[in-house]
Amino acid sequence: MTLTQQLAILPEFKHSIQKELDNILQFWIDHAVDERNGGFYGEISNDLIINHSAPKGLVLQARILWTYSKAFLTFKADKYLKMAQRAYDYLVEAFWDREFEGYYWHVDEQGKPLNTRKQIYGQAFVVYGLTEYYKVSGDPESLQKAITLYKKIEAVSFDEAHLGYFEAFNREWELEDDLRLSSSDLNEKKSMNTHLHILEAYSNLITVWDDLELKRRQKALIEVMLDHIVDEKQQHFKLFFDEAWTSKSEHISFGHDIEGSWLLVEAAHLLHDDALIKRVNATAITMADAVLQHGVDNDGALWNEAIAGYKIVDDTKDWWPQAEAAVGFLNAYQLSGRQEFLNAAIKSWDFILNYMVDSEHGEWFWQVSMDRKPNYAIAKISPWKCPYHNSRACFELLERLEIL
Repeated sequence: MTLTQQLAILPEFKHSIQKELDNILQFWIDHAVDERNGGFYGEISNDLIINHSAPKGLVLQARILWTYSKAFLTFKADKYLKMAQRAYDYLVEAFWDREFEGYYWHVDEQGKPLNTRKQIYGQAFVVYGLTEYYKVSGDPESLQKAITLYKKIEAVSFDEAHLGYFEAFNREWELEDDLRLSSSDLNEKKSMNTHLHILEAYSNLITVWDDLELKRRQKALIEVMLDHIVDEKQQHFKLFFDEAWTSKSEHISFGHDIEGSWLLVEAAHLLHDDALIKRVNATAITMADAVLQHGVDNDGALWNEAIAGYKIVDDTKDWWPQAEAAVGFLNAYQLSGRQEFLNAAIKSWDFILNYMVDSEHGEWFWQVSMDRKPNYAIAKISPWKCPYHNSRACFELLERLEIL
């Protein structure tokens, strides 16, 4: 597709993104609200059967808070503000640990503490959500909660000896023996994933709180990611590390690579450091290029995982890498002007509309197979299936397309 052809379809591209964003936001309003016990259901099957006894996860609740705060900020619709207020109230009431501070990992269906560990990944998403809520509410208390939590992360999780952040703590903020974010992760002191989303949370906090120490910490985090997490030879993220940054995994996550490429650019530009921006922009382009060359199927979708040498070991296609690919490739096009990146972003979105969107029950399937068959067994709403990757992709795409 020539550049002229690509640009000609952009109005239709934007219209389809707006329509899908509307559908995503309405789905969660219609199906996720737990009127009986407060907050939002912890699990709903792909065919919309509610599991009333499912625990409620911190990540799900915090991501809903971010999503609907962003939606109200963008569209000014009262129904979105109502969802954001509900998420904020429930997060503060049910998840906040009044004795030891921080936010529980899970509460039960009635909002009582269930898993009281303090996973730093989850704390970061609370900072992210609280900050966005402050933008729409103007409530200084929500900003103060975000700042307090940021300071707690720095006081407890930051590694003074080797830099970066430790993964998980118990309720009393003692380092856990089992540090894993999920059962599929390695039990290591540090991970790419946690650092990526601390980065994202701090970027959002910087937009509302002009604090020199926060900016210094963010710059140090970007440098840690460039120096230790990005594999200089293959231009992808390494995933798990000991405290001294020895890599412990050969797996490559294409979705995280393309997501991280644009989140790093966002973070660097907020610091207005020209040398850092130049370095990050170059890294983002080479990472996006590596994903495009090694991680994209002929249908435009990202495979899930490979190992060293880019040998594909998981050829299924989850929903969230597709969302991140559309944004990450568009970001690479904006940085480089290379037409293949714009084409890849459009193909990513076409794949989403054709295969990830559930036209019968709404929202997106968690996963489709190599031959694009949906996996109906995985829940539509769960602790990890949230209106975050897909709605955020839509917001980002719409904002970026406005300035192309």
